[in-house]
Amino acid sequence: MSLSPVALITGASEGIGLELARVFAAHGHRLALVARRADRLATLAQEIVAAGGAAPIAIAADLARPEAIDLVAAQIAAAGAQTQFLVNNAGFGLNGAFDAVDAAGQLGMIDLNVRALTALTQRFLPDVKAQRGGLLNVASIAAYAPGPGMAVYYASKAYVLSLTEALHEELRGTGVRVSALCPGPVRTGFQERAGIDGRAVQGAAVLSARATAEAGYEGLMRNRRVVVPGAVNKGLVAALAWFPHAVMLPKIAGRQMRRSAPSAAGQRSGS
Repeated sequence: MSLSPVALITGASEGIGLELARVFAAHGHRLALVARRADRLATLAQEIVAAGGAAPIAIAADLARPEAIDLVAAQIAAAGAQTQFLVNNAGFGLNGAFDAVDAAGQLGMIDLNVRALTALTQRFLPDVKAQRGGLLNVASIAAYAPGPGMAVYYASKAYVLSLTEALHEELRGTGVRVSALCPGPVRTGFQERAGIDGRAVQGAAVLSARATAEAGYEGLMRNRRVVVPGAVNKGLVAALAWFPHAVMLPKIAGRQMRRSAPSAAGQRSGS
């Protein structure tokens, strides 16, 4: 019996992950959707079916828990499906000085942003190769510099970018597409839950979650190693490559101070 190919998208209940699910569905992919909130997954699945798409496999799981990977794999297998595209979008950020943010939260961020992404990639890459599909890892322009005020988050995204670029090269010639999506500021639930004043997320660099998702999908299908949506964000990444960290760090720290909402620091984000 042949297995039905699916696009496995994590963190699919809101923000960029939600829009990535809509974009993949609009291009005819059957989806396997993973997020912690079963009610939001059910609503999204109903929306996709109503629009004429195939019924998604909805998997409520907290990927910060090590056993969640086995749960996701088992439910995809039980549905007679195989992962063709893996979209590692789930992650969160915490705002605040390193020694002021809850230690459990910092380690939880590493668990989700780094460990779970790596474990999912290791688990499903053989299926992606068999299907000659693709891997899309959601990093950030934060990956290009240290981030005082969000030190662990920036470091986690640097890991995602580095890993993805290495895999792009390792998988060259296999038919598997590998891309890192590095968005700049996107107005989603991320800011509130990370403890960032949403009023600071404005200006020419800010893109919608939909535009970001469309850029990520197009870049993956073209097998672009890195996708940075938006001209302003591309310019910022280019500047970060030229200016030494000693010059950029005070500017980044100052920006973080302006973005902070002190009473909100330490909250969790699902994207």
